[in-house]
Amino acid sequence: MTAPSFAELPTADAAAPVAGPPAALVLERVSRWYGNVVAVNDITFALGAGVTGLLGPNGAGKTTILHMLAGLLKPSAGRVSVGGQPAWRNPAVYRSIGLVPEREAVQAFLSGRGFVELAARLQGLPDPVAAAAKAIATVDLEVAADRMVGTYSKGMRQRVKIAAALVHEPSILLLDEPFNGMDPRQRIHMIALLRSMADAGRAILFSSHILEEVERLADGVLVIHAGRLAAAGDFREIRRLMTDRPHTFVVRSSDDRRLAAAFMTEPAVFGTELRDSRLTVKVAEFGGFTRAVARVARDAGVSLFEVAPTDDSLESVFAYLVSRR
Repeated sequence: MTAPSFAELPTADAAAPVAGPPAALVLERVSRWYGNVVAVNDITFALGAGVTGLLGPNGAGKTTILHMLAGLLKPSAGRVSVGGQPAWRNPAVYRSIGLVPEREAVQAFLSGRGFVELAARLQGLPDPVAAAAKAIATVDLEVAADRMVGTYSKGMRQRVKIAAALVHEPSILLLDEPFNGMDPRQRIHMIALLRSMADAGRAILFSSHILEEVERLADGVLVIHAGRLAAAGDFREIRRLMTDRPHTFVVRSSDDRRLAAAFMTEPAVFGTELRDSRLTVKVAEFGGFTRAVARVARDAGVSLFEVAPTDDSLESVFAYLVSRR
């Protein structure tokens, strides 16, 4: 799989960049607000060919970023460009972009084939029937192509939206939560399809709030939290930060006081607190503690009743990444 290119944008005092083709997708010091609500806050990145995951909790600003890249929203500040051209009010970029919105954007009274053919006609393709048939086959929807979209399952509606986005063979794909409603077989097929498109040189940016989806598909990741870019780059390095960050566990046992003293001899533990019959253990590394906890309890002659992390949600992961900036 082709790894996505994360090009660092020059600042005012940076040296001039080496000449080359423009990045496919660029946000430079971009913000977007709705009244007093800041949805995207001073974000900068540039992406080339490959698959990039836009990862963050619901409401983080992912959809706003995708809509600005698609030219559907004007940035309140900063610059958004696609293939070196401004995205806002520039119909010329639409031919190079395929957008799959998260919201339902399919007419229930149309057949799947009719919906994709309509997208082909809107793109001005010379043979919309043939183009639609090819796109439908690409997403493995031929059997149901002539059924009304209103009879489709959630996963099938997702696939017909992807077919419509692919019908004009764009060089850039923007997908907002594309795997919603898909069963495991459909997800596997779609992951393989997107990987093959990236290998062919397409730039693919997809949003998700599910860590495992991004891990399976993307080598590169942009982590968004509360409208800010918390981290960007190689997924494996960012995943290490997510795993190795400080953690807090609540432990219940037959003798919390003895167990707390035993934990303090472990290198993975940097603090314990016993309050209101509740033992809280602060650890520097998740894996090291989980591997040691049973051994420590056994050696101390203590029975474990419960060991539970208190801060293992994606929200807490993203908040931690933001705090490092």
